[in-house]
Amino acid sequence: MVYSPAIAVPRDGRQSDMAHALQRGVGRLFRARGHAVVTELGLGNGRRADIVALGPQGEITIVEIKSSIEDFRADRKWLDYGPYCDALFFASHAGVPAEIFPAEAGLILADGYGAEILREPPRTPLTAARRKAMMIAFGKVAAHRLHGLVDPEAGFAEL
Repeated sequence: MVYSPAIAVPRDGRQSDMAHALQRGVGRLFRARGHAVVTELGLGNGRRADIVALGPQGEITIVEIKSSIEDFRADRKWLDYGPYCDALFFASHAGVPAEIFPAEAGLILADGYGAEILREPPRTPLTAARRKAMMIAFGKVAAHRLHGLVDPEAGFAEL
């Protein structure tokens, strides 16, 4: 068997082209920092995080992508993410003014090729039970998605 890391993953259609490019750049940033990344991960409160990164020591970071000022103003779901991560970031591009993003979260400047952290977020450690639940959800979703690439006819139920 030949291993190929260049498997084309189909887009899920939930995000705009700009949001998809930001997602790609942020994913590259976290991968370079030794994190594993899952996109569109459902949380225990019914919300869905744009990006969840699992760090080398088990730290969990959520990144909320905002592709425009309007996107930021229209969507306040990020307020519900705090209990599900050790750190929360916003990610956007150079066309969105950085000053609109609250200081309670970190800030990442991204494009389709990479990203840069402009502001580190405050860190609030998860409880052990919540960390375990998030790691299980992360692992199951990642494994199901990988299996879906290998065997698309097997069917897939989002967790």
